[in-house]
Amino acid sequence: MYKSFTYLCLFCSLGLVWGQQEVRSVGTLPDLVSETSGLLFHNGKLITHNDSDNTPQLFEIDTVSLQVTRTVTLGNIANTDWEDLAQDDIYLYIGDFGNNVGIRTDLAIYRVAKNDYDTSDTVAAEIISFSYEDQTEFVDNGFSDWDAEALFVLNDQLVILTKQWQSNGTVAYTIPKVPGSHIARRLDTFMTEGLVTAATYNPETELLYFIGYNSLLDPFLYRVEGATETSIFGGTIQRVDTNMGFAQLEGLAYIDVDSYMASSEFFTRETPFVTLPATLFSFTTDDTAEEPEPEPEPEPEPEPTVENLVLYRPFGSDALIYELPTGQPLIARAIFDVTGRLVRYETGSELATNTIDLTFLPNAIYSVTFYFGNSKITKAFAVF
Repeated sequence: MYKSFTYLCLFCSLGLVWGQQEVRSVGTLPDLVSETSGLLFHNGKLITHNDSDNTPQLFEIDTVSLQVTRTVTLGNIANTDWEDLAQDDIYLYIGDFGNNVGIRTDLAIYRVAKNDYDTSDTVAAEIISFSYEDQTEFVDNGFSDWDAEALFVLNDQLVILTKQWQSNGTVAYTIPKVPGSHIARRLDTFMTEGLVTAATYNPETELLYFIGYNSLLDPFLYRVEGATETSIFGGTIQRVDTNMGFAQLEGLAYIDVDSYMASSEFFTRETPFVTLPATLFSFTTDDTAEEPEPEPEPEPEPEPTVENLVLYRPFGSDALIYELPTGQPLIARAIFDVTGRLVRYETGSELATNTIDLTFLPNAIYSVTFYFGNSKITKAFAVF
């Protein structure tokens, strides 16, 4: 986190970029999370936290009202400088590695079991301590290259992307996902021409997105294809024009295969006068992977599974398209909001096509359930 910038020109552009992606403002976040830093979507809920010297708490945000609906406290640790969130199937990970001037020797990532988080408002975290393998000096010489604000999970590794104040780039470091003391191994580097503040790896598309901003508070978004456990930036890297104006972007989360949310923290400056509220943003992509060649169906017909359900929204479309993972007849389909309230129920001729009209749904997170007589499958999706 850093709240003071040198403004050279409030209307400069970033130069040549790949493509253009419309990022929409969902609304202003409440004061309780005005210093939002990490962002995560878990179990149909959006989770965030504040950064340095705030409470060691995670906050659930309703994606319709943008109000805090639940607070979970980590009872055994402090918030020295929490900066990002990540997850795998079993755990949530909180990166306490904000390190503006490069002197911290207590860098850590906290691991919280999802089962504990889902069932209690006070949880204990396991500690994954680490130090960078190539940092040899811990002297305050001003803003350093040893700061970090981005974290994601890649298979069995945790990957940290540093925020280089001096070099204007980022270095990828990797550590194991297990508690203990570790040496963060240097994997890769990339010149961003700005400060990296958040990352998210989408396991459905195997794509990495990361965000940040430059000294003009002009946001950037990168798309990385082909990240591996030995080379994060060795594949195809594309810089996307967000066309979103000025914002101190701090959090990024994937919602589904083609939907993402980002958050910016409150920013103010007197000269020149600038005030930017903490804001939640959303954007969609066209990353949906081509469906693989179908394999012969075994006998008897297997129960449908959500992993094989293809659910996507074509870019610019007002319809959700699905491809069911079974030959069983579809009896009905239902749409629920994040509170579990039934929004729509369709049967009969309404099931004639494999599309769902989204024009009647306000922007929010939903789930759709398909009923096949003796079985059903459910999957979340987002409308932005």
